[in-house]
Amino acid sequence: KIRKLRRKQYNLFVCHAWRYNWEYDRLLTMLRSVKGFHFRNLSVPKDKGLRTRGSRELLWELEGQIKLATVVVVLSGMYVAHSDWIQAEIQIAQQYDKPILGVRPRGSVRMPTAVESAANHVAGWNTQSIVEGIRWLANDLYPE
Repeated sequence: KIRKLRRKQYNLFVCHAWRYNWEYDRLLTMLRSVKGFHFRNLSVPKDKGLRTRGSRELLWELEGQIKLATVVVVLSGMYVAHSDWIQAEIQIAQQYDKPILGVRPRGSVRMPTAVESAANHVAGWNTQSIVEGIRWLANDLYPE
């Protein structure tokens, strides 16, 4: 059994590919549907991209947001292996010792090796698994 110790707001940075924005939108809808689960979205949604001049400035902005995260969530479709930006976000998370939750794609048993090896925990594509993974990595769930 798992017991919840406290309620709090989780600062989440969700690594996602804009090309597959529907996954990101669906994840946020899933998280918002959980009663008593409060989070602040630190991610960069497609419709609110950062206004930066060049890659170096963009990396600096991403670093600033990831530093504030309680948990970094990586939506791990196979496209992740080919996304330099998602790889950079994972590296920033590791640099700041941020726990990484890998979310296995819906209906898939495989996920990119880069995500699997970086993830501190892997969740299936369902609301309960993802929320429990976030809470576990934020040290808010403990086995009884």
